[in-house]
Amino acid sequence: MASLTLQQIRKTYDGGAEVIKGVDLEVRDGEFMVFVGPSGCGKSTLLRMIAGLEAITEGELRIGDRCVNDVSPSDRGVAMVFQSYALYPHMTVAENMGFALKMAGRPKAEIAAAVGRAAEILQIGALLDRRPRALSGGQRQRVAIGRAIVRQPRVFLFDEPLSNLDAALRVQMRTELARLHRELGTTMIYVTHDQVEAMTLGQRIAVFNAGRIAQVGEPMALFVAGFLGSPKMNLVPVTVSANDPAGLRVRTHEGGGDFALAMHAAGAAPGATATLGFRPDQVELASAGTPGLEGQVDLVERLGDATLVHVRCAGQAAPVIVRLPGHAEPLAAGSRVALRPDLARSRLFDSAGEAFPLSA
Repeated sequence: MASLTLQQIRKTYDGGAEVIKGVDLEVRDGEFMVFVGPSGCGKSTLLRMIAGLEAITEGELRIGDRCVNDVSPSDRGVAMVFQSYALYPHMTVAENMGFALKMAGRPKAEIAAAVGRAAEILQIGALLDRRPRALSGGQRQRVAIGRAIVRQPRVFLFDEPLSNLDAALRVQMRTELARLHRELGTTMIYVTHDQVEAMTLGQRIAVFNAGRIAQVGEPMALFVAGFLGSPKMNLVPVTVSANDPAGLRVRTHEGGGDFALAMHAAGAAPGATATLGFRPDQVELASAGTPGLEGQVDLVERLGDATLVHVRCAGQAAPVIVRLPGHAEPLAAGSRVALRPDLARSRLFDSAGEAFPLSA
């Protein structure tokens, strides 16, 4: 096992495109760390840099107490599991799993023992003589993980390994990966864009945005407004109209309304553009004409225990979503309503996307 330390890691491609923009991160020895974020945010690129498949432009990467910036992938003590499985079609399962050890010149008996142990852990002993074309997607993924296990790496790297599986199999494989981590106790870094995978598997989660880490934290303590949560937080563009001893007031655009927040925001100057954020269960619907953010109902989703109401408001690129109890009175699409956020639980973000420090 090993810890990882990333200090001001940057990646710039020819032409000047910077895709990793100064990442600092500590991954603890034996930890299951998840990288999560939207497509194109840099999480897979950073994983490949840890593996040695992409060169580091600036910064320092340490695995354990060794700087590995210029160490070849095979000598870093890491093993990577890819989204595509990357199995050799002409080899059996056993040959695929033992290939790296064979290339390293290990004795046949040692290879057979290592493959047998990995097959037992993954419960694929009956598949060792088959070729990849005779396996299901879940079985192929187990073989790809087994190929990593036999190398006994200090760090496992997973690049969206479940994205090619159907929903039911993804749930099963998440359980298997969690069990695998408990049994092996090896440091694991797992890349996904799936919030459920992140929240289920990660002991800590690093949320990426535009080549940077927006936040790192434990799943239940993590709060990143624009990505985590289902449905996501509603984000409404506003202008700060007042921030004085009497309180903070913001004005929505396009004549939507003027709101008083139940606290002060350090650094929020009058006239500054900002974003008001509130969760779907932190806003209530009221009749049109009531003070609030006015809009028109676009869609009503009845989910059994809850009802999601999508409201289109002037100046909003995306509808505001309101979560109501499942027994709520029905609303017709096209209805005019007013939205009244619970301002005591709302958040205010500056133009760079950072939350203003709030105080009572």
